[in-house]
Parts: sequence; C-alpha cells; structure tokens
Amino acid sequence: MTSSHAEVEPGAEVAAGLRQVLPVLIAVAPFGMVFGALAMDAGLTTLQAMGFSAAIYAGASQLVVLQLVALGTPLWSILVAVVALNFRHVLYSASLGRRLGRFNTGEKALAFYFLVDPIFAAAEERAAHRPLTKRFYFTYAVLLYLAWLASTYAGIAFGKLIGDQRAIGLDVLLPIYFLALTLGFRRRAGFAVVFVVSAITSVVVYLTLGSPWHVTIGGLAGIAAAVLRTPPERSVP
Repeated sequence: MTSSHAEVEPGAEVAAGLRQVLPVLIAVAPFGMVFGALAMDAGLTTLQAMGFSAAIYAGASQLVVLQLVALGTPLWSILVAVVALNFRHVLYSASLGRRLGRFNTGEKALAFYFLVDPIFAAAEERAAHRPLTKRFYFTYAVLLYLAWLASTYAGIAFGKLIGDQRAIGLDVLLPIYFLALTLGFRRRAGFAVVFVVSAITSVVVYLTLGSPWHVTIGGLAGIAAAVLRTPPERSVP
C-alpha cells in the first residue's frame, strides 16, 4: 500500500532547503551589517558583538538592546523589553513543536535554538504540504545562522562605509521584511481576520503603551482572533 506521503530523497530535502533560504540570506544580510556597525558605535568589541549575535541570535532584539543601552536605560527595563519583543518565539515553538515528530529531544532543542522568523515561516509552510524533515530544517536554519554571523562581521569590518541608515532606507527594511513573511500565509483560511485584528491591536498598543509591547500584544490578539473564529461548516456527504 502506498503511503500518503511519498518518501523523499535526502538530497532533495537539502536542495529544497537551499532553494528556499538563499533569497532570505540576501534580505537578512543588511540587518546583520547594520547591527555590526551599530555595535561598534556603541563601544562593543568585535568579540562582544560577534558573541552577541551568536548567543542571542534575534536581530530585532539585538538592535533594540543597542538603542536602549545608548539611552542609558536600566538593565531591568532592557530585559523586560527583550522578553516582550521575543515572546513571539514562545508562540512559534508551541506551533512548530507539533511538526517535529521526526526529531529526537536533542534535535528539537537545537531546532528551537535556531527558531527565528524566517525558519518558522518556511517550516510551517513546508509542513502544511509534506512531513518536515531534519535535513530541510537544518539546511535552512544553519545557513541562515551562519549568514547572520557573517553579515554581523561584515558590519563590524565595514560599518563606517554604511553611513546614515535612514539616508539609504535601511531603517524600513525590517518592517518590510516582517510584512513579507506575514503575507506568505495569506492563502490560509481566516488570514484576513487574524491579520486585521493583530494589525489594529498593534497600532493601538504602539500609540498607547509604546514599543515593544505592540509586538507581543498584537500577536496575542491575532491568536485570540484565530481561536475565536468559527470555522466554516463542512457538509457531510
């Protein structure tokens, strides 16, 4: 009897991971370079900046921390901001965890360490059509991680050549990047409702409580909308 999911060749899974991650590397590289340049401006050493990228591995949070440190923000406030901004990763792991049936405990732990926005979007999209394999996941995730480290170092080495980020539009790359990831799910049922609820909530929270709470609360509002949304009735043959 033929399985509903045909067994795939290991090489095909690696190739699929490569095909999907390569365009993302081009989009991610400027963020890493900006972080590396800003880290040098903030007084970090090369080792500290590279260690920051290797250990924290959360581009938006890394940039926020540098900005808060430059403003002289207390440590407790910086920690709260980072937790609030990164809380979405808890939601990511809860969603993706059910897709990792082929992963053992150690592999799951490593997979969650590499779990950032692009790999979450790619893994969820692939798991919607076929089993999520370790070769696909780690090909994508490891290359993305190495590219982040390489671009951080490039920013450290050549950051002074970037100049004013706003003058060349680097300050808008991050929101455009997140918007593109979000729109990748636009064909799923209920996307419009979840998107609108989350967007409106994020804007309201941003205008009232301020950043970074709009990220977490907006995300939770979208989840609540998805949970409360009544699925369409299916006729029984």
